[in-house]
Amino acid sequence: MEHKSQPLALRKIFINRMISTIAYALMILGFALALGILGYHFIADLAWIDALYNASMILGGMGPVDPLTTDGAKIFASVYAISSGVILIGLFGLVLTPVFHRIMHRLHLQEK
Repeated sequence: MEHKSQPLALRKIFINRMISTIAYALMILGFALALGILGYHFIADLAWIDALYNASMILGGMGPVDPLTTDGAKIFASVYAISSGVILIGLFGLVLTPVFHRIMHRLHLQEK
């Protein structure tokens, strides 16, 4: 990231920053999805495809699909749902950081 006294970064550099933050966000999202799939499969005893579906729905903010019968599965789903919300908000912040930085930098340059 350029300092406020430096000129605005070239568009190519900005696009590279966006690509890298999106790639990083997708890696975090994939890790969170994998944890959800494993949890739903091994703790809630769901089939792999049902575990994928439930983890995807929770991570996307839509809510659970299959009913959970054990206390352990319900506790896992609760923790996973809360964590997913925090992860989703954090990923939006991560991806939008280069955009906000560029806007603020441009506004600062216009003041001079």
